[in-house]
Amino acid sequence: MPSIRDLMRPNVGEIRPYREGKSHPGAVKLSANENPLGPSPKALQAMRELAPQVRLYPDPLCLELTARLAERLGVASENLIIGRGSDEIIHMLGLAFLRPGDEVIYADPPFALYPFTAKLMDCQSVAVPLKRFVHDLPGMAAAISERTRLIFVANPHNPTGTIVPRAQAEAFVHDLPEHVILAWDAAYHEYVTDGDYVDPLRLIEQRPNVIVLRTFSKIYALAGLRVGYGVAGPELIQVLTQVREPFNVSSVAQAAALASLDDPGQVTRGVQVNEEGKGYLYEQFEALGLEYVPTQANFILVNIGIDSVEAFERLAKAGYTVRTGDIWDLNTWIRLTIGTQEQNEGFAKALRECLRESVIGNWSDCHPERSEGSRRGI
Repeated sequence: MPSIRDLMRPNVGEIRPYREGKSHPGAVKLSANENPLGPSPKALQAMRELAPQVRLYPDPLCLELTARLAERLGVASENLIIGRGSDEIIHMLGLAFLRPGDEVIYADPPFALYPFTAKLMDCQSVAVPLKRFVHDLPGMAAAISERTRLIFVANPHNPTGTIVPRAQAEAFVHDLPEHVILAWDAAYHEYVTDGDYVDPLRLIEQRPNVIVLRTFSKIYALAGLRVGYGVAGPELIQVLTQVREPFNVSSVAQAAALASLDDPGQVTRGVQVNEEGKGYLYEQFEALGLEYVPTQANFILVNIGIDSVEAFERLAKAGYTVRTGDIWDLNTWIRLTIGTQEQNEGFAKALRECLRESVIGNWSDCHPERSEGSRRGI
């Protein structure tokens, strides 16, 4: 008699389940790129007011949210699709466009949903290594073949926080073959301050086979509600609509997203705190002599010089959780969310102690007969 696993599609067995950032009881969570300020007060009020109506199904087409976003972005409603987070739109792209044996190109290391989607649809992954922590767009262009169907570019990139120069991005899109769909993932768009950043909406004006992905999870702090959207030409949007699940975005999520758009200060507050925190953490890393990747997102990738899993345990005990770099083969790197000033200061103190303990531990392993006296002397 066959087991359940014998009945599944072979490619499903090759999928590595998504590993979310670990949490720790009582610790400040700096592992998932979440907004430390929380949602807009207007969004919280909208959620409370709608709660009594959750017995009713939500608007399946998210018409009001779509219209408001279209007005905000300067596009037509036909250019938009709303998803259960931008993750669901990535899933829609796989369902709509990928066939077994197709190729999916993305940067290495990637956001986890890109290889997941390729495996789920029984496709071949083509991972193009970053260059100095930045997308190698010429290398990705060179990797395109007749079998290539979907390309993911995360800009800013997760986990490095880097962006590609505007001219390079525009040239990449200009030369994009017609048989390839490009998903330009701009989840951290609102945090970017670099003047050489390309407006992602300009890219969809260039080509009908480009879709830009955005989200309410980051700057709007609605990660727990799952609201994202895609912006593309009407034909591409219509294809995605054909595979969209009914009632995919909850009524509470739609109401919170609408209210968030009515609070212009939400973005301003988030960017200000992020920029201040970024500067502070840069100073702390430089004082410790640590290599880090300058970021255009709400997180920083930093090389702490010791095993990231070991560091995670020590930092968690001190009250702070981070993302370990081992999942990207960056074994001595960690990625941490930029928090409030209080959280950043607490983390910096915990990191200094973590590195100090590591130095003591390594020295003691080499000189066990002198380790106790050394501890007293530091």
